[in-house]
Amino acid sequence: MRGPGGWATVGVVTVGVAGDEAGGTSAFAGPLAPWLGAPGVTDVLVHAPKQAWIDRGRGLERVAVDLPTADAVRGLAVRLAAAGGRRLDDASPVADARLPDGTRLHAVLPPVVPDCAAISLRLVRAEPLTLADLAAAGALDSVTRRVLEALVERRASVLVTGATGSGKTTLMAALLSRVSPTERIVVIEEAGEIVPDHPHVVRLVERRANVEGVGAVGLARLVREALRMRPDRVVLGECRGAEVLDVLAAFNTGHPGSMTTLHANAPDQVPTRLATLGALAGMPERAVHAQALAAFDAVLHVTRGPSGRRVAQVAVLSPTGGGLEVVPALLRVDGADDADPGPGVDALATLVGDGPLAGLGRARLSSRIMLAPERRAG
Repeated sequence: MRGPGGWATVGVVTVGVAGDEAGGTSAFAGPLAPWLGAPGVTDVLVHAPKQAWIDRGRGLERVAVDLPTADAVRGLAVRLAAAGGRRLDDASPVADARLPDGTRLHAVLPPVVPDCAAISLRLVRAEPLTLADLAAAGALDSVTRRVLEALVERRASVLVTGATGSGKTTLMAALLSRVSPTERIVVIEEAGEIVPDHPHVVRLVERRANVEGVGAVGLARLVREALRMRPDRVVLGECRGAEVLDVLAAFNTGHPGSMTTLHANAPDQVPTRLATLGALAGMPERAVHAQALAAFDAVLHVTRGPSGRRVAQVAVLSPTGGGLEVVPALLRVDGADDADPGPGVDALATLVGDGPLAGLGRARLSSRIMLAPERRAG
C-alpha cells in the first residue's frame, strides 16, 4: 500500500513504551518521546493531529500519537523550540534548533504551513557507527570497505554526496572515527550532528541572528576561523551555499584528508551542484571546477533503496574540456552483494594502492554497471 507522497505505509503502528522510559527526551518531547527512544528510528515527523511518521531505514511508517488537535501539535512545537533555546510564535513562525539530547528540530507554524504546525525531528546517534557496523548492515561490501579505510589512512580529501536521509553524515562520522588519534579534527556544522569516535575533535556550530537580527556567525566565517585553530583535517558538515568558496580554499591550503558533504541525487550532478554554489559566492564555473579538482581526491555517493542505505559509488574527479567530470571507479547497484569496477578504477588504484582492490576483477566492466539506475538518472 502506498501512502501520501508515494511512501509505503506499514499500517498505523502503536508503541508500548511509556514516556518516562524513553530517556531524557520525555522532558520536552511529550507524546513523541517513545518514538525518539525507539530502536532504529532516525526521523520523527508530524504535520497533522493524531499521527506521526517515523523512519527506521525502510521508508516512512505512519504511527499513532497522542496529539488530538492542531492546537496540541502547535503547543508541542512551541515547547520543543523553547527546549532548544529558540523562539517560535506568530512573529517568528519558523525555528531550527538543537534539543538538549542532540536531536535536531525544525518547526513551522501556521500560516506559513496552512492547516497544522509541522514538526521535523532528526535524531543524532550518541555512539557513531563504525565502518565495520556499516559493512555488517550491508551498506558496504568488502572491497569498498577496504577502499574507504585506505582513503582515510592516505589522507585523501573526500566529498560525500547523496540525497536527504541517505546516510551522508553517518558515513562521514564512521570515516572520521578511523583518523589517527594524533590528528586534530575541526568540524564545522549548521547543527551539531557529526559525533566521531575520536579523542581530538573541535566542533564549531553556526549561530543564527537573534530577534534583533544581530549576532549571526555563519558557516563561511567558521571555516575561516577553523584554519586558525591548527587543524590537521577540516570537516564541513554540509556545503550548501556561498561557503563553498572558503571550503575550496581550505581544502587547497595544506589540509589533506578533509571532508564535506553535498546534496546530489547522482555523482554526475556534482559539477553542476558545485558550479551553482560557486555562483552564489561570485565564482565563475571554470574556477570552481579547477579548485574542486585540486581539492577533492574522491567522491563517495550514498543512496537509500529497498534494501537499505549503501555506498553506491566511489568515484574520482577528472578534468574535461576546461570543466570537471566525476568518473565512477566502484559501483554497487541496489541488491548486489559486491561492487563492480568502473572506468575510474585505475585512477582509484593510484590513489589507494592495489591492495584494497584485490579480487575486484578490474578487467571487466559489467553491463549491469552501465545500466545502473543512478547513472541513468543523471
